[in-house]
Amino acid sequence: MTDPLSEVIALLQPRAVFSKGISGAGAWGVRYSDFGQPSFCAVLEGRCRLAVDGQPAVTLEAGDFVLLPATPGFTISGFEPVRPERVDPKVAPSPRGEVRHGRRGGRPDVRLLGGYFVFDSPDAALMVSLLPALVHVRGVERLSTLVQLVSGETSEQRSGRDLVLTRLVELLLIEALRSTSSGETPPGLLRGLADARLAPAIRQMHRHLTRPWTVAQLAKSAAFSRSAFFEHFTRTVGLPPMEYLLGWRMAVARRLLRGRELTITEVAEHVGYSSASTFTAAFSKHVGQPPGRFARGS
Repeated sequence: MTDPLSEVIALLQPRAVFSKGISGAGAWGVRYSDFGQPSFCAVLEGRCRLAVDGQPAVTLEAGDFVLLPATPGFTISGFEPVRPERVDPKVAPSPRGEVRHGRRGGRPDVRLLGGYFVFDSPDAALMVSLLPALVHVRGVERLSTLVQLVSGETSEQRSGRDLVLTRLVELLLIEALRSTSSGETPPGLLRGLADARLAPAIRQMHRHLTRPWTVAQLAKSAAFSRSAFFEHFTRTVGLPPMEYLLGWRMAVARRLLRGRELTITEVAEHVGYSSASTFTAAFSKHVGQPPGRFARGS
């Protein structure tokens, strides 16, 4: 696999989907405290308002899809002034059936499908830092289809359910992230991959992880001077190029060490280190413990 976005999703190891129907009518609002895990929301019909901490408030319409890779606190509501109900998703019991907010009777003003999942990877923080804090996609039919499949699968206890949900969530993540408008994407991997000159350099790093890359070599592949490449990469991706490469090498190394199928020397070679001692020093500094101890504790 040499597609950086697909590799990031694979290393995140998403699983364990939970979803629920939500509707609101009249004056209603819900304030969710910081959750930390990834979550999503699809608008099935109607409109509502979403205000995510640290982000401009947005109006959601039918066909919209929202992904929050780390789910900070947020408020979702109708358009009438109201004091929102407070919910802590870490302790609130999982509801059965659709959750209704605001006026109980009659047709709702908005119907949503909300859900969350988890990233199994210990490197999730690094991977999530490369993604936008809020992904808002409008009118992508493929996403609507995937959301419907997720909803159907979560509501039934069929054989192979967990595996099917894992694959559906992977597809949901990739489709949402690659559907994001590059012009509105904050610094991170998506903006880097949308940059016609930086994308080849990022793909080269992923495709040839074992090469002893230098900033000058990467700059040449992107047709930049060394200083211009360093500045443009750092501004676009949010990390200096060598820091990005080191983080990715360490994420791959941790995955290989957890598998316990390779020796430390072999892992070092897989991630671009000429000797086990050099790799051990870099790994220990980055992770906080030597690779042997990390592998035994996995």
